[in-house]
Amino acid sequence: MDYRPLGMTGTQVTSLCLGTMTFGKETDEDDAHTILDRYVDEGGNFIDTADVYQEGVSEEFIGHWLIKRGRRDDLVIATKVRFPMGDDPNDAGLSRRWIVKEVENSLRRLNSDYIDLYQAHCWDPLTPLEETLAAFDDLVTAGKVRYIGVSNFTGWQLQRASLLAQVNGRAPVVTLQPQYNLLAREIEWELVELCLDEGIGMLPWSPLGGGWLTGKYKREERPTGDTRLGDDPERGVEAYDKRNTERTWTVLDAMDKVVADRGDVSHSQVALNWVTHRPGVSSTILGVRTLEQLEDNLASADWWLNEDETAALDQASDPGRPEYPYGFIDEETASRRI
Repeated sequence: MDYRPLGMTGTQVTSLCLGTMTFGKETDEDDAHTILDRYVDEGGNFIDTADVYQEGVSEEFIGHWLIKRGRRDDLVIATKVRFPMGDDPNDAGLSRRWIVKEVENSLRRLNSDYIDLYQAHCWDPLTPLEETLAAFDDLVTAGKVRYIGVSNFTGWQLQRASLLAQVNGRAPVVTLQPQYNLLAREIEWELVELCLDEGIGMLPWSPLGGGWLTGKYKREERPTGDTRLGDDPERGVEAYDKRNTERTWTVLDAMDKVVADRGDVSHSQVALNWVTHRPGVSSTILGVRTLEQLEDNLASADWWLNEDETAALDQASDPGRPEYPYGFIDEETASRRI
């Protein structure tokens, strides 16, 4: 794995980040610790979690491992705040009250004095953005948080957050964590260009499209068995009926060709290779459940897609652009582009 700047900062992170959403749900604590050990032993230094992952259990697994491993200062640890952690209406959101309270809970669960990257897990329409940014800034000033990031923001929301932080002298927004993969490229309509312009590093989640890009699923065969969609065909944004489209199978056909031509790579590695080398990506978040999946995913860092392979995958996965305003603007400004 190579090292890259975390957004506009001087902190270096590995190109593959270990996501821990499975910890405490699909992965028990012993297996989670084995995965963490292997990831770090292979050179990884970036771990991502969230308070809401199994109501804090994922953070607790990491905290227990940190005590055993004793390598806190060698790692960059990210977590998130926003989604409900209890029945009280104030145990959620991005208010100052909840951020100040919940950061202490995350620090306790992680057995750490600080969080490297503290992220707003999603936009909060009930809380003024100025309140959220001020609370985050106070945490940076207090030394409890090093950097601020966001996840699941639209273009205007991210632009507003970035500008408000700059104008008011707050800690800057240094990262965006968006869904990004060969089947979900809509962030290219606005968010990618915005991140490049503002120096905000992208941390793609779901790079394997909820399992669709692993090569497990076949045309006209509903998933069964020990797969994410086999366990729950209606699972989230990657639900089977939503993704069972001609475009999906065209993308998988293009991936099949890369795998067949190379002979020694997996579909997962192709998908990870593609997204990790997109413009503006600081680190790609792995969502493994097992050690075997981790080892396969990490092998994606040992090779690179060539120009022809990348072009073929780009063409197969091109989602197009909505006619308005994007298509209209592209057409009307074509002669003005350098």
